[in-house]
Amino acid sequence: MTENLPSPFLEVERDEWKKLREREKINITEEELLEIRGINENLSIKEVEEIYAPISKLLRIYYDNYGRLISRRADFFRKTHGKVPYIIGIAGSVAVGKSTTARILKALISGWPSKPRVYIVTTDGFLLTNRELESRNLMERKGFPESYDLRRMIKFLYDLKSGLRNLKAPIYSHLVYDIVPDQFLEIDEPDIIIFEGLNVLQTGTRSIRAREPELIVSDFFDFSIYVDAEEADIKNWFLERFKILRETRFKNPESYFRGYYNIPEDEALRIASDIWNRINGKNLRENIENTKYHAHLILKKEKDHSVNKVLIRKI
Repeated sequence: MTENLPSPFLEVERDEWKKLREREKINITEEELLEIRGINENLSIKEVEEIYAPISKLLRIYYDNYGRLISRRADFFRKTHGKVPYIIGIAGSVAVGKSTTARILKALISGWPSKPRVYIVTTDGFLLTNRELESRNLMERKGFPESYDLRRMIKFLYDLKSGLRNLKAPIYSHLVYDIVPDQFLEIDEPDIIIFEGLNVLQTGTRSIRAREPELIVSDFFDFSIYVDAEEADIKNWFLERFKILRETRFKNPESYFRGYYNIPEDEALRIASDIWNRINGKNLRENIENTKYHAHLILKKEKDHSVNKVLIRKI
């Protein structure tokens, strides 16, 4: 573990990090890993053991202490209340591997001795509909902070932390590139919620003169993770994924991106590169990357998607 200049983060190199696993069990098989990993991520069981198992172990420490705090606080006030879920936020760029990280952690956490009920909720479901984005001239800004129904997202997290039961999270379809009307992820008595999205660590933008109290998404997080990599590597992953999708999902007649299947590959990749430069890369530089130091833990990835360094907040 290195500690040069004063910093609120402790940097742990891979060789040191993997030793922290000790006897943490891995309940993921090779077959299950094929379902978990992203389209162009060559994720191995070894990576799960050396990187994600220690994270699972650390999260269990935080979660167990959270439970003790809730219990002690109830004793202090001589009042009991319903179950309040523990919320883990996961942030990072398009194509960096947020969703894969969320799925791995869900699988590992579900295997804890206490067998917690874990749900993954993505911020994609809280995007404004394409119709609404078009009416506001925001289709080119899809994924930027202003393209989300922030009020609805905050209300959902508020209700979660209020202990409300039988909540519903809206569902987004990457096939049709839009919110699926009248379909929801039903969430009943969760122990842990993994809340994953581009801008979940975004800070507030409201004027300090605003009269109403302001809540931001990360106010509801008990622990947060940022998946980090060099932009050049993320862009390459984005283009690689685009090539694979072009030969698979884009063939579907219902795909929003069906048109990219019918043009030459080099032209499709030129368009994909332009999309990155105009939208995803711009969003990363302007809104996402500068939020990473709000996270409790940062995963730093190499060109092959392997994690070579972990940064953990000291407090």
